[in-house]
Amino acid sequence: MQNIRNIAIIAHVDHGKTTLVDKMLMAGNLFRDNQSTGELILDNNDLERERGITILSKNVSINYNGYKINIIDTPGHADFGGEVERVLNMADGCLLLVDAFEGPMPQTRFVLQKAIQMGLKPVVVINKVDKPNCRPDEVQEMVFDLMCNLDATEDQLDFPTIYGSAKQGWMSDDWNAPTDNILPVLDAIIRHIPAPETIEGEPQMLITSLDYSSYVGRIAIGRVHRGELREGMEIALCRKDGSVSRQRIKELHVFEGMGRKKVARVGSGDICALVGIEGFEIGDTVSDPANPEPLPRIAIDEPTMSMTFTINDSPFFGRDGKYVTSRHIFDRLTKELDRNLALRVGKTDREDRWIVYGRGVLHLSVLIETMRREGFELQVGQPQVIVREIDGVKCEPVELLTVNVPEEYSSKIIDMVTRRRGDLVSMTTQTDRVHMEFHIPSRGIIGLRNNVLTASAGEAIMAHRFHEYQPWKGDIERRTNGSLIALEAGTAYAYAIDKLQDRGRFFIFPQEEVYAGQVVGENAKDNDIVVNVTKSKKLTNMRASGADDKAKIVPPVVFSLEEALEYIKEDEYVEVTPHHIRLRKIILDELERKRASK
Repeated sequence: MQNIRNIAIIAHVDHGKTTLVDKMLMAGNLFRDNQSTGELILDNNDLERERGITILSKNVSINYNGYKINIIDTPGHADFGGEVERVLNMADGCLLLVDAFEGPMPQTRFVLQKAIQMGLKPVVVINKVDKPNCRPDEVQEMVFDLMCNLDATEDQLDFPTIYGSAKQGWMSDDWNAPTDNILPVLDAIIRHIPAPETIEGEPQMLITSLDYSSYVGRIAIGRVHRGELREGMEIALCRKDGSVSRQRIKELHVFEGMGRKKVARVGSGDICALVGIEGFEIGDTVSDPANPEPLPRIAIDEPTMSMTFTINDSPFFGRDGKYVTSRHIFDRLTKELDRNLALRVGKTDREDRWIVYGRGVLHLSVLIETMRREGFELQVGQPQVIVREIDGVKCEPVELLTVNVPEEYSSKIIDMVTRRRGDLVSMTTQTDRVHMEFHIPSRGIIGLRNNVLTASAGEAIMAHRFHEYQPWKGDIERRTNGSLIALEAGTAYAYAIDKLQDRGRFFIFPQEEVYAGQVVGENAKDNDIVVNVTKSKKLTNMRASGADDKAKIVPPVVFSLEEALEYIKEDEYVEVTPHHIRLRKIILDELERKRASK
């Protein structure tokens, strides 16, 4: 048996988690060639690199001083909670990474709470102590207080702390005495994280994650709980519905560095991948065929938000995308259910429309963005929160929202959040900034980020996570401005846009193609108006004074996908294609819209 340590890394977005893992891989002498390029090894999916966040958890391993350290990267966003819960099932301890200036942040708390409930032993790393205004000692106190609040045990509170800078590649027990390597972290992991217990007996393994290869199909990943698995052995697969099927393991792989290595046997405590098993789901158990015993399934928080997905039926359908039919979209959503645990797909009365349930706008928009990059065209409706009835009372999801802003903007933000039925829970001042916590209904958060950033001149730092279901809070005023809607299809001209600018702000550039019923701008008042942006200047052979004024056009508002989803009203769709994001009315014809509104 080799000496194994299984460890999950927990950190808030942008606290340097992925950088630290990359440096640890280099310390294991695995990536001599990658040091010069400076590319991140872990977040290798395009979306993750652009947004600087981890979406999918990944497994890597390091060999150091005769020990094998399995590192499991966890997402920091509460929206990807489905990923977090199944990942922590594989670990025996966790590495809590905290920024030396910001301290523990709300989303760190979400994952840390799950880890402490599972009884994992933490090692705290305080990163970025090379920042000019850092306060490592205060931050260490803050981490201790946070763990007390989360009801950590005496043993968990007795955690080791390591200081350093992952970017500069050093770690040390004392932040005033920098070293020239990051080995102190690896030593602390080996010293303080318990080795997995070796349990003898019939084999048992919980499938906690899966991979897909076009060559061998679906691959089950998990940690061997008891006994050992061998290549070619017969196993029993215990499913969710209680049925058991007998199957055979074709190949066994363990993780080594960033890749996988084929082995003949895997003992209890190690993390491995099984090739050749069919028809499994995450949460199923691989066990002994003579005496199948399932392990307890992974419990996952329920989704809190839903959106309507439908095929693209606008006049421009099929111009950009490869996959436009309902069969393509349904197959893609079904495939996503395999690995995206917190997602659900429900049918509606029409065959080309589905309701997709997820953890939040970010969770669902990452799915839409991935689909659009793969060449899909689809339309998405306004996000709706999922309402439940608890003891006969109508309840809705409430989130814990934290906002950190400069002092002079705090009153504006409090006003904005309380109008959306939010309650201020706590407020603390740190030098010149104010840190506020609110309880706010999930539907109040939709569209809030834009307004908060505008009101605070871009200074606000905002984060939120699901808190609990509470009784319905009453109506919330959403966007009050109406839309400017294109009257007919054609090319938008600068001449027409210039004459209409006093009506509101536009979302389209001159020379862009539009169609009737497309939302081309926001009205300054609260009603929708239909405008003709395709009107060109009529030319005559008469000269007139003042007729040739230059058109001065204000640059249009360009939405990202999340902003568009948060912006639309109930009677509007976002049309998503590989190269365009357009807003449109669900009913394109103006007369039909008037009839429907009556």
